[in-house]
Amino acid sequence: MTARRHDLTDLLGSRICHDLISPLGAISNGVELLSMSGAAPGPEMGLITDSIANATARIRFFRIAFGSAGAGQRLGRPEIVAILHELSPGGRLAIDWQPVGDQPRALVKLAFLLIQCFESAMPWGGRLTIREAGGNWALAGEAERMKIAPPLWQALADAAQEPELDAAQVHFALAPLAARALGRRLAVECGESSARVSF
Repeated sequence: MTARRHDLTDLLGSRICHDLISPLGAISNGVELLSMSGAAPGPEMGLITDSIANATARIRFFRIAFGSAGAGQRLGRPEIVAILHELSPGGRLAIDWQPVGDQPRALVKLAFLLIQCFESAMPWGGRLTIREAGGNWALAGEAERMKIAPPLWQALADAAQEPELDAAQVHFALAPLAARALGRRLAVECGESSARVSF
């Protein structure tokens, strides 16, 4: 994929997320008004409320992972932590974001794409820790069981490889492109119960 096509992919992600977040917010407001009007709470209302919250959290995450990251843009730690917390409330995968302070949006974008790689490898849950020190980043995942697809993880470190992908694995193709745009290279280590990616 050329740099120009990569930029267009980022802009497309931003556009889709931007257009979806407004109607989701409107639905959420509508549900809140219904509850304030005395509508009897029930499992249906709870299901709608939870579904909206989950969809909104995913859109906020996707907006960073798949959206455009302009030069000089930064994201604050409270916003990043809130997005990750909303992503899987009470979920099986615990995500520990340790970098302090504001971070360049482009680096957070790369980290979010890699978080999705770990999500794919840890469907039964586990713990994912993201660290940053002196500009060097590392994501380390640990779980009792991991589902590592070697061709996909090898392609993270070697952009020349082009494994077959489906829609649920697109982050494995986008992460090396995001790293290359930053002048970074991904180093990957995988084991039976752990995986680590640094850049």
